[in-house]
Formats: sequence, structure tokens, C-alpha cells
Amino acid sequence: MIINTQKFFWKIFQKNLILILLLLLFASCTKKEVLRSEVFKTNSGWGYTISYKEKIIIKQSIIPVISENKSFATQDDALKTANLVKEKLLENLSPTVTKKDLILLKIKL
Repeated sequence: MIINTQKFFWKIFQKNLILILLLLLFASCTKKEVLRSEVFKTNSGWGYTISYKEKIIIKQSIIPVISENKSFATQDDALKTANLVKEKLLENLSPTVTKKDLILLKIKL
């Protein structure tokens, strides 16, 4: 019984190549979020943090831009603002929030 080693080798090579390509495709499709936003409870409301590789780079416990030291009224308000800041950072823009931004996000001031 003579086995054609070239065909045998080629079949194994094809199977391994397909497996490697599938693994590479899967690895490239996984989303690796570098910036992460989270909300936290304060004494008078809600705040948010922005983290980069598990290190907090922004911690905001009060509403920026307004003259009062007031926390966000709802968890949703804090999250909307955190997501805006995160988007600005991802677009290499200044993470500052203006009063107009807060009004457009319908944040209760």
C-alpha cells in the first residue's frame, strides 16, 4: 500500500490553514474597548469615570460648567455625559463639556 505523501501533506496543510484563518478572523473581530465609561453614586446624585486600560483618567462627581457643585440628577444623565466625553477623547478632541452640550443631551441642570 503506497500513500501519496504529497496529497496527504497538502490535505493536512489545508485544514490547518483554514483553522488558522478562522482564528485570525475571530481575533480581529473582537472589540477591544480601550476607553470605558462608568457611573457611580455620590451623596447627592450621580457621577462618572472614564478609564483607559483599567486606570481612571477622568472622575467627575459634579456637573461640569455650572456654577453650583451639583451632582447629576439621574444615572442616565451621568452616563450620557460620560459617553459624550468618551467620544470626544476617541476623536482626539478636548474632553471639555460645554453648557450647550448639556442642553443638547437634555441633562437636568
